[in-house]
Amino acid sequence: MKGPTTRGADRRRLVRRALTSINGGGDEPAEASRLWHVTLSVSGKPAPLSEVRRGLEQLAHDHPFLLTSRYADDHAEIRYWEEARDLHDAAAVALRLWGEHRSTARLPPWEIVGLEVIDRATYHLRVAEGYGPPPAHPVGVHPY
Repeated sequence: MKGPTTRGADRRRLVRRALTSINGGGDEPAEASRLWHVTLSVSGKPAPLSEVRRGLEQLAHDHPFLLTSRYADDHAEIRYWEEARDLHDAAAVALRLWGEHRSTARLPPWEIVGLEVIDRATYHLRVAEGYGPPPAHPVGVHPY
């Protein structure tokens, strides 16, 4: 039977191994997550507005991190905050969002036509200077 000192050392080794596997190896600790503002634009063949709205509402219900969605019969824009280690991770999640949830939320078969991912500081700087996207108010699903 192992004593308390041995178990503690084993646990520290396991935690360090887990952190380095997330970080990609080495002895440095894993990078902390940051907030990224994501704007995902999709478009395609026209669909009934009621179906587009219902699909976006279902997506927002399934994933409450969505701030706001705007839609028309042939395009939509989804804006939300994503927590990720870096821009690459946030963009990868965003690029999968529409396709992975197309069937469960019954979203139109549209394609992604635009993606913007900016860090929190850049988002707030743009808004403060008046040339960025306005804050997502009101929150929810709205027609253009």
